[in-house]
Amino acid sequence: MKRVGIVGSTGRVGKLLIENLKSESDLKLSAVHVFDGVTQELPKDALVTNSMKALLENCDIVIDFSAPEATEELLEAALQNPKPLVIATTGLSAHQQNLLKEASCEMPLLYATNMSVGVALLKQLVERVSAALKDFDIEIVEQHHRHKVDAPSGTALTLAEFAAKGRGVDLDKVRISGRDGQIGARSKDEIAVMALRGGDIVGRHTVGFYNDGEFLELGHTATSRETFSKGAIRAAKWLVEQKKGLYSINDSLGI
Repeated sequence: MKRVGIVGSTGRVGKLLIENLKSESDLKLSAVHVFDGVTQELPKDALVTNSMKALLENCDIVIDFSAPEATEELLEAALQNPKPLVIATTGLSAHQQNLLKEASCEMPLLYATNMSVGVALLKQLVERVSAALKDFDIEIVEQHHRHKVDAPSGTALTLAEFAAKGRGVDLDKVRISGRDGQIGARSKDEIAVMALRGGDIVGRHTVGFYNDGEFLELGHTATSRETFSKGAIRAAKWLVEQKKGLYSINDSLGI
């Protein structure tokens, strides 16, 4: 039985991970990283710690749904004690993304901005449609709950990356994330990524392809955060058997 450590254990998905792991027969929760305390009931032998070093010493694999600063601390500690890492933290800086790549040279690491099967398939569809409908304008809209701190969402940016890949363009050169005032007509290569925040929306992403006389929209709606927690557990079961390297959720699903 593989021992699982959780970073971000007091967050919305982290709490679900704790509950979901109770029903797993080949995984067990062995350690949680916290900054304050844990209110949930944990296995009696589970370690509660604010030390990434101690967390890594007490698990076989880590699942991370935290904040960029905590993920950076995890990656730095893992370079000293490599363990398989499933990381779903969004809003990473360029330095943190480079650190993630560096860590993947020493251990198996799966990074995904969204752990759901539906979004994994959506990324591939977006790339194919983007390549096929080259004259269509691409607009991406994402909706999340009022408490989400980063915008646009990591999932929306990932979808934009696949749209840009389908067109053979550099996303950094064509992406916009807001319009206001007398901005002029939309440019041909623009890929817009817009963020809406409100209520308790778990996550909704729509990628639209718009042309004169017709449009096509591809979308995904998460109705429960368990799609993320259970997806991460599924990914962890797969990753723990892999060699060192950087993997995606699509790799774990074989698609």
